[in-house]
Amino acid sequence: MKTKLFAIFATAMFAFSAPANAQKFPNRPMTMIIPFAAGGATDILGRVMAGRMSEVLGQQVVVENVGGAGGMTGSARVAKAAPDGYEFVVGTVGTHAQGQTLFKNPLYNALTDFTPVILIANVPIVLVTRKDLPVNNFQEFVAYAKANQAKMQFGSAGAGSAIHLGCVLMNYLIGVNITHVPYRGGAPAMQDLQGGRIDYLCDLVTTSKPQIDGAAVKGLAIFDSKRSPALPNVPTAIEQGVPDLIAYSWNAIFLPMGAPEPIVKTLHDAALAAMHTPAVRERLTGLGAEIVSDQDATPQHLGDLVKSEIAKWAVPIKASGVTVE
Repeated sequence: MKTKLFAIFATAMFAFSAPANAQKFPNRPMTMIIPFAAGGATDILGRVMAGRMSEVLGQQVVVENVGGAGGMTGSARVAKAAPDGYEFVVGTVGTHAQGQTLFKNPLYNALTDFTPVILIANVPIVLVTRKDLPVNNFQEFVAYAKANQAKMQFGSAGAGSAIHLGCVLMNYLIGVNITHVPYRGGAPAMQDLQGGRIDYLCDLVTTSKPQIDGAAVKGLAIFDSKRSPALPNVPTAIEQGVPDLIAYSWNAIFLPMGAPEPIVKTLHDAALAAMHTPAVRERLTGLGAEIVSDQDATPQHLGDLVKSEIAKWAVPIKASGVTVE
């Protein structure tokens, strides 16, 4: 009798455990979509996170760069993907907030086409110019831009990207109309700035710091309420007379809408573990990223943030009159 009962118990346990094991997530490599070209700020952060997340999850997180349309092309791919957790995007304030107003016909609805997973870091924006531009501070830049706006050009990581909107806001506040040259990511834009083919970028501190430190470009103003610890010698625009010039980006992970809660939790917990890893923190903070607190790293907070950021950025974008077809 005991033998028979044991057999029944073992059979039942196998029946319950086999499906669970078969459905264990993740059981194969995952794809992290970076919606910009390799070498830019989002790419750098994403690759640092992907390496540690692979270790935590026990499956490789493969990074794939899908640039275009200010990050919308890669983000749209994830919006249309199966919500099984195997494809997710590292979004920004540009891809998931600013672009919803800037683009006349956005490729997706940031609120209804994605499942928020985790906010990773905030990154301030810094005004950088080609090294031979005849200015040495923000006040001189404003005067020069007003006098030479017809022949100047500024670059960005693409129309609708965070660094595009940083310059849109700055240009609007200082009263200039300067030609925009969009690239497929911040890295190629920075290359052309160093080559003297464009005049300035409103770039993320993460990617500009090495070039500023190496005197390959000039860093003139941080678009934040305080100086960046990564660039302590660069004053804020507020310090230099423009009180409303605050622009930034953030990086966050999004899954397609409809992703099951257990999958969201697994991905969230792996990303949070990476954020807690000393080597990851040291690498990202050293480049100027500000890793968020655990309280701000919840899916609920990210969902609320996207909603509030869309509303916040709609005001200056509409006021500037800039739109993208």
